[in-house]
Amino acid sequence: MYAVIRTGGKQYRVAPGDILEIDKLPGDAGAAISFSEVLATEGKVGAPLVLGASVDAEIVAQYRADKVIAFKKKRRKNTHRKRGHRQQLTRVKINSISAG
Repeated sequence: MYAVIRTGGKQYRVAPGDILEIDKLPGDAGAAISFSEVLATEGKVGAPLVLGASVDAEIVAQYRADKVIAFKKKRRKNTHRKRGHRQQLTRVKINSISAG
């Protein structure tokens, strides 16, 4: 069985046992969370959500991704700008899907 969930402005297709890397969620490692914004399940498509459906998961880790460098330069103007960014992520393991 699979489901399509929405979190952090993105959509993910998940199945029990999957491990996802999503935008940071509140909670420590080992905490249980539930996704209630289920857009579709196997055999059901919501309009816009599937009523009563939820996906139960567990937080595996909170971490920061590798640094991404944004470098901008204007040639012949002696102007440049270098900025770095590290996105905060949450690793989540999907435990179960209830179709509602």
